[in-house]
Amino acid sequence: MQPLATYRTHAKAHLTLGLPLIGSQLAQVAVQTTDTLMIGWYDVRALAALVLGTSTYLILFIFISGFAWAVTPLVAAAAEHDDEVRIRRVTRMGLWVSLGTGALCLPVFIWSKPILIALGQDPEISQMAQTYLRIAGFGILPGLMVMVLKGYLSALEKTRVQFWVTVGAALANVLVNYLLIFGRFGFPELGIQGAAIASLVVNLVSAIWLALYAIRVFPDHNLFQRLWRPDVEALREVFAMGWQIGLTTVAEVGLFNFSSYVMGWIGTIQLAAHGIALQIATIAFMVQLGLSNAATVRAGRAFGRRDGRALIDGAVAVWLLGFFFACVALVVFLVIPEALMGLFVDPDDPLRGEILAIGSTLLAMAALFQFVDSAQVLGISILRGMQDTRRPMVAAAVSYWLIGAPTTYIFGIVLGWEGVGVWLGLVTGLACAAIYLQARFWALARD
Repeated sequence: MQPLATYRTHAKAHLTLGLPLIGSQLAQVAVQTTDTLMIGWYDVRALAALVLGTSTYLILFIFISGFAWAVTPLVAAAAEHDDEVRIRRVTRMGLWVSLGTGALCLPVFIWSKPILIALGQDPEISQMAQTYLRIAGFGILPGLMVMVLKGYLSALEKTRVQFWVTVGAALANVLVNYLLIFGRFGFPELGIQGAAIASLVVNLVSAIWLALYAIRVFPDHNLFQRLWRPDVEALREVFAMGWQIGLTTVAEVGLFNFSSYVMGWIGTIQLAAHGIALQIATIAFMVQLGLSNAATVRAGRAFGRRDGRALIDGAVAVWLLGFFFACVALVVFLVIPEALMGLFVDPDDPLRGEILAIGSTLLAMAALFQFVDSAQVLGISILRGMQDTRRPMVAAAVSYWLIGAPTTYIFGIVLGWEGVGVWLGLVTGLACAAIYLQARFWALARD
């Protein structure tokens, strides 16, 4: 009975920390979804430009966010020793690297049109995407500041504020989008420029909100005093972990982007069904992602105090939680697949029946996908808490690109299994990553 009680204690701690983070992740999805919906209502060409612009923005943002994610395990470990100096230095250097790298991306946003045209995109849509990025692109700086502060606050187990900030951002995004995209209540009708302004404003407000909260709750950390003072050791640590975390995440995102290209080669209807199924799976994945953030913090604290027993018990507890939520997703995906798919398809669309039929099959695969995705994201996050990032990065690259991408193509195109084959390839790549990450954890935890 003792192990069961221990796991229950760890599970409760993970949920207490993780539920606000899960809510924050879901609210962030709502921000992205409302942008797509509202621009889609405004103009189809503007929607295409928004997709192109945000895809360019996100791939850079995701990579640079690796430096912000590196802050969490480093601060968590320092917090176990009440080392306020190290907490301050690591967080400051996280801001340095994130904002400095983000600033280097600004020319890409400002002169994005020729880059997009060189990549084979339509010139008119590329021009509209550049118009969007010349405004929204500057939001990468406050956006990265938000990521660093979230990592800092998560490590100190202050997660509720992140939920409320993200919910506030989602509501503000809807309001500013409505006013500026469509020109309501005397505001100018700006279309895609309005969406860009909304994105920039929301990032700025979120950064200010979190900064003021951090100053008020942790005044002894003096985060923003003498911000210009460098700390070479902390800078080196954040950079070394951050680029590895960033590349790991980009490798996974890249695999899913590749799967969309493969579905596009199979057919337009299949691609549409795949996009909807992927969006539904992503919403379910936000639960696992929130848990994974909590797992990094809990593992980071146990690692910081060199408590191997707590590290192992906490890992088992969070894996069981992930398995439970994956089971919930499986039941939902298998019981009401057409109802879920139908939320994203116009009832009057003549292709609705075909899209729902294909999508329902893909959701059955997505149900299986939940288990391996849960195992790999929790595994990589626990190892991140243990400050082990290099080998997981290599494992991710091998699993996603040397195994996942080829099997996605072979199953989907060569063997003719189409959408089911594409998703089976995704499952294969993620399963390989999950197996390695589990083995890596147990090897380190038992040392």
